[in-house]
Amino acid sequence: MMMSRSAMKLLSTATVRTIHGGGEFRQGFFALGARNLSSTVSAVREKPQTEPGSRSAAGHSGFEGGDKSVVSYWGVAPVKLTKEDGTEWKWSCFKPSEAYKADVSIDLGKHHVPRVWTEKVAYWGVKMLRLPTDIFFKRRFEMRAMMLETVAAVPGMVGGMLLHCKSLRRFEHSGGWIRVLLEEAENERMHLMTFMEVAKPRWYERALVFAVQGIFWNFYFVAYVISPKVAHRAVGYLEEEAIHSCNEFIKELDSGNIPNVPAPAIAIDYWRLAPDSTLRDVVMVARADEAHHRDVN
Repeated sequence: MMMSRSAMKLLSTATVRTIHGGGEFRQGFFALGARNLSSTVSAVREKPQTEPGSRSAAGHSGFEGGDKSVVSYWGVAPVKLTKEDGTEWKWSCFKPSEAYKADVSIDLGKHHVPRVWTEKVAYWGVKMLRLPTDIFFKRRFEMRAMMLETVAAVPGMVGGMLLHCKSLRRFEHSGGWIRVLLEEAENERMHLMTFMEVAKPRWYERALVFAVQGIFWNFYFVAYVISPKVAHRAVGYLEEEAIHSCNEFIKELDSGNIPNVPAPAIAIDYWRLAPDSTLRDVVMVARADEAHHRDVN
């Protein structure tokens, strides 16, 4: 049985409409005929989209102050997070559940001696990368830390991405390594967010980050495809250099060459530090994180 031209046109252009109201979803489905379809769409349009105290796709009148602005891409209001003492959680880059206390008792002097030639290549390659850093930043360890974190956060993301794709291709589990590497990348990124509050990089230092990250990302991607083991060894040696930089950073703080300013608020919440913590305390917990990454890699 042939449909009329007008009925086919309505069916081809009709869409399912979803209305948020009272915390539940109501949908208008396609009708089988032009008359049923038009009446269904009309009924949906006539349905009031907002009710007192309900949420709509355009805004959320049930929230404080009756603010109807769109608060996220999906039009869903974010959950109000609070700290343990009940005060407001102001960070959107991490949640309270991701905060923790670093193990500062970890062995900082552990070193994996390179034995085979591939490990020696990874070791001396990292040592060569340290040379231009020493020349450019000299004793400005807050800037050195910032630059190092923009590089150190790359391997975990690259490795996690490649292992993720490998797991999909082979239809097999990753043994938990994907999550470990992505958490490592996230931790290094939070280091950067912290040291950004201290270093205040200039425009040419930000430009240097673009150049270094662009080169290192591609280099490490190729290296990981060729030999993941060597790539992880290189990261382990890179973390050893990070520990060395933190040691020198602490020496400069203790000698007074770098002001031991109060710890940034983001660091206090991320590492669950005492409210009166200083920059030295931040460097110590960051150094403990680097030691953990060294052992993992």
